[in-house]
Amino acid sequence: MPVLKTKLNNEEKELDFELKYQLSLTTEQRFRMMFKKSREMQEMLQKNGHRKPFEVIKRK
Repeated sequence: MPVLKTKLNNEEKELDFELKYQLSLTTEQRFRMMFKKSREMQEMLQKNGHRKPFEVIKRK
């Protein structure tokens, strides 16, 4: 994965770099990356105590 290094914080260059990188990937690669990051975020949230909230079950 390419890394952008700049001396100053330039948002326009960062966005241009990110767009070029994303366009260089296939649709399948982008989806794999998205699903991988989603799993990583879910694992991180669970690890830090942010689990799925409990559900209220209505009894008849």
